[in-house]
Amino acid sequence: MLNGVTMKINVDEYIINTLKEDITSEDVSTNAVMPNARRGKAELICKQDGVICGLTVFERTFKILDETSEFVCDYKDGDLVKKGETIGVIYGDIRALLSGERTALNYMQRMSGIATITREYANEIKDFKTILLDTRKTTPNMRPFEKYAVTVGGGKNHRYNLSDGVLLKDNHIGAAGSVTKAIEMARDYAPFVRKIEIETETLEQVAEAVSAGADIIMLDNMDNETMKKALELIDGRAQTECSGNVTKERLREIAEIGVDFVSSGALTHSAPIMDISLKNLTPIE
Repeated sequence: MLNGVTMKINVDEYIINTLKEDITSEDVSTNAVMPNARRGKAELICKQDGVICGLTVFERTFKILDETSEFVCDYKDGDLVKKGETIGVIYGDIRALLSGERTALNYMQRMSGIATITREYANEIKDFKTILLDTRKTTPNMRPFEKYAVTVGGGKNHRYNLSDGVLLKDNHIGAAGSVTKAIEMARDYAPFVRKIEIETETLEQVAEAVSAGADIIMLDNMDNETMKKALELIDGRAQTECSGNVTKERLREIAEIGVDFVSSGALTHSAPIMDISLKNLTPIE
């Protein structure tokens, strides 16, 4: 959850760097039309249906520029919004409202787009035990926002980063020499509290992973029949994750096979933005 403490500790730096990207020395346009401080307000308006996400980030962007700013909103992250609805009103120094507009909207549009597509994916398998996961295929310097948006949409986070868990992929296996050797080396190195997940591409690798004691076996880019055979081989001795070529249209048939998890990079790397605008800025003092 992106609460106040989390924002200040983990997220403010991201927002500040994004503001710096947009304002290298000054906001020339704003300074031209608003040379002095003056309080104003603007409306946040939804221009398409979707799942709203990033309200706290939106507000925090303006707070960084003007600590007296205030965002009045009756919605919360995860709510469905409709085209034409006014989501909220932001109050503050007009200079901050103008200078922070694009950064605040970029975050919210991106996060809402991810939350919306995740909700669509999650709804496809809501009647199955299979859990929908994201991946590390995130936009550089946007991971905390995009991972959070996935949870708002109804998905779960896979590991946050390389320090967060053991996932032995094809190149790790190549470096170690075999599936068995990779698992043995990871078991010897990683703390005992870490689960060991390994990527497999063939039934032979699946059988080897089971014998070597993997905790989670990823079935990578397998067709449905191969996945069914893989689950028979595993026979409950490890958790299973389907990954690769996961589309919304294929989700239900994957869940019907009975895998424990299904991960999709599309939740973050292919989500379109949600169209949201900041309009009707007016002075109030």
